Amino acid sequence: MGSKRKRRGGQEVAFRRRLLSWWRHAARDLPWRRTRDPYRVLVSEFMLQQTQVSRVAEYYPRFLERFPDLHSLARAPARAVREAWDGLGYYARARNLHALARGVTRRHDGKLPDTPEELIKLPGIGPYTAGAVATFAFEKSVPAVDTNVSRVLRRVFWGRATGNGQRAAQVWRLARKLVPRNGRQAWTFNQAIMELGALVCVARKPKCAVCPVQPVCKTGKGKS
Repeated sequence: MGSKRKRRGGQEVAFRRRLLSWWRHAARDLPWRRTRDPYRVLVSEFMLQQTQVSRVAEYYPRFLERFPDLHSLARAPARAVREAWDGLGYYARARNLHALARGVTRRHDGKLPDTPEELIKLPGIGPYTAGAVATFAFEKSVPAVDTNVSRVLRRVFWGRATGNGQRAAQVWRLARKLVPRNGRQAWTFNQAIMELGALVCVARKPKCAVCPVQPVCKTGKGKS
């Protein structure tokens, strides 16, 4: 048991090192990565739910131009918010974002909470979005496990054969262990692992041959 735990610990350290090294030259320049403004991060996270990055990159600046802060969004009529969201689909996201803005303006003086425990109480925010806003806006050392992150962790640490059988709680527990304690490094790590899942460790045909963590991945080892 002790040797197994030691091997897992070494795998975790190597995974983090390789991932962060890759991120330094592979990261995409996306507008929501250039800000720590909680409202702007929040808008990007709502938009990115079930929508391609390229489409969000088109709508994100227009939405912010129309509603530059939480207060302007809270004051807006529902029809104006729906109109600004038109074309992105999944319109419940717009309704929830609008309800959130109004609620935060009334009950929190217009300031978003900075912890996942408080964020998750707001409309339209689940475990992933709560973690994402906390780490990307407030640089909290917390995990943010979306589909991409879950897929990467399952493949790397459990292997394809058993990865799909791992319970969500186990994946979150591992993610929590992997996130650096330093807030700025946590921001980078969470962005990097999402990027790896989006660009390399994709769902149908993972690009194992060019994956930076292949040597420490239970799924990718031995592939070329």
